[in-house]
Amino acid sequence: MALRIWASSTANALRLSSATRPHFSPLSRCFSSVLDGLKYANSHEWVKHEGPVATIGITDHAQDHLGEVVFVELPEAGGTVTKATGFGAVESVKATSDVNSPISGEIVEVNSKLSQTPGLINSSPYEDGWMIKVKPSNPSELESLMGATQYTKFCEEEDAAH
Repeated sequence: MALRIWASSTANALRLSSATRPHFSPLSRCFSSVLDGLKYANSHEWVKHEGPVATIGITDHAQDHLGEVVFVELPEAGGTVTKATGFGAVESVKATSDVNSPISGEIVEVNSKLSQTPGLINSSPYEDGWMIKVKPSNPSELESLMGATQYTKFCEEEDAAH
C-alpha cells in the first residue's frame, strides 16, 4: 500500500498537530516543500543519491497528509529492499501506512532516532526524518523517478482529484 492517505476535509480540519510544527489550514498542503536535487516516487517517498549511498524518506506532502507521526517501523541494517515494495510503516494519529522503497539495494543504515522521536518525520522530513540509507543495486532505477517539478505537478493533480 502506497502512502496515499486521503482524509475528508472535516477530518483534516480537526487534525492534531505536533508541538514542533504549527497547525496549517487544509489548503496549506498545496504548499508542501519539494526540494530540488532529490528524486520522488509516486508513492510519496524521496531519494537523495550521494556517491555510493542513497538516503530514503517520506516526502513533506506525505507527512502532511498523514498528520502527527507517532510510531515508525523500520527494517534492520544489512537487509535488502526492492523497488516498489514495502520496507517499513509509519503510524500517525490518522492511519498506519506502509512505506515503499523507490529503489532496490542493500540497507546500510537505519535512522535509529525515529524509534524515540518519530515526529522528526513531521518536523524535518528531508533532513532529520530520513528513514534508511541504501547502497543501490541498480542505480538506473533512479532515472524512473520524478524530479521536483514533476513531483509538484503530480501532487497538485492528485490533490485536485481528491
